[in-house]
Amino acid sequence: MTFRNITQIAGSAMTAQSVRLNTVASNLANAHSAAGSEAEAYRARKPVFAAVAQHNGLAGGARVQVLDVVQSDEPVRRVHEPDHPMADAEGKVYYPNVNSVAEMTDMMAASRAFESNVEVMGRVKQMQASLLRLGEG
Repeated sequence: MTFRNITQIAGSAMTAQSVRLNTVASNLANAHSAAGSEAEAYRARKPVFAAVAQHNGLAGGARVQVLDVVQSDEPVRRVHEPDHPMADAEGKVYYPNVNSVAEMTDMMAASRAFESNVEVMGRVKQMQASLLRLGEG
């Protein structure tokens, strides 16, 4: 595997984790937004990743590709709050299906994965510099 393959793989992983962090941020930002109907309620979003093999098979590794960002199909929360300005005719207010604890856990995992790939890029740079120094002597 070449240095170029390694940096492409790590770069694709960093891009994927950035998408993951953006969806977590969107979910957390909308976690407490109210809606007057189930159709209008915000639904949590999750990125879908896939491994894409490099052209030379296993030796080339596999990069990460973001296929899509999909909405969760879990039901939204319905709360009886007749005095709420967004309440429907039955006094129900609809809140997103965002689990803040799960989102925070996902955020920590995405941050660590991103940092790991930054470390890989740094190691590749160090290895390239060492290789160039070998040619000097």
